[in-house]
Amino acid sequence: MSAQPFAGRTVAVTGASGSLGSALLLALHQQGAALVALTSSDQPLTLTSADGQALPLEQVPWRCGDEQALKPVLERCDVLVINHGFNSHGNRSADAVWRSLEVNALSSWRLLELFAAIANSDPPEARARELWMNTSEAEIQAAVSPLYEISKRLQGQLLSLRSLDLASPRLRLRRLVLGPFRSALNPIGLMSPAFVAREILRQVGWNWGLVIVTPNPLTYVLMPVATMGRWLYFRATSKGSEA
Repeated sequence: MSAQPFAGRTVAVTGASGSLGSALLLALHQQGAALVALTSSDQPLTLTSADGQALPLEQVPWRCGDEQALKPVLERCDVLVINHGFNSHGNRSADAVWRSLEVNALSSWRLLELFAAIANSDPPEARARELWMNTSEAEIQAAVSPLYEISKRLQGQLLSLRSLDLASPRLRLRRLVLGPFRSALNPIGLMSPAFVAREILRQVGWNWGLVIVTPNPLTYVLMPVATMGRWLYFRATSKGSEA
């Protein structure tokens, strides 16, 4: 395998100013990718390599609900990593419900639809694009945060449902199922963001569509079964737009 498998490819990462987003950008840079950092932060994002050199990256500000405005940027990208998220922890207010669903599920779904439309408009000879969606193992397990679990399960189910129509030779979909890593959402996470980023890229290098990184052995058993069962159920009980 090439030491820089992403050479010549442009990768956009949402949630770029978060711990995992920053770690992914650094790891992707080491593998040769041109970087686009999609972030809701108003602060300039500066990442440095191990030798202290600033990483070349394009920072693009955006807000959930404004996904369509990203179309000109995403048209230039070979890979989109949907990584942004929100955790209300114990808050179950109406505002927390709205924000959890909007950030974790609906925004991800809109980006999925937008990037799929871009990929499907590519000429047949174009290199396939990829979309990676970070759904979390909260899809199938408790996360001590009811709204996080509800919204992440909806995100994962929407990905499963729409993948029946959107996955194609022009668009490779990958599901990232991650266990607890240290971040602003989870300051007591067991794994470091850098370790998680390396493991994601290693499994992507094996061309796995279901990428799992967690210390919980049950997830490696339950997640493939859940995704396959969901895929079979949705396929049997729903119809695509062309059906």
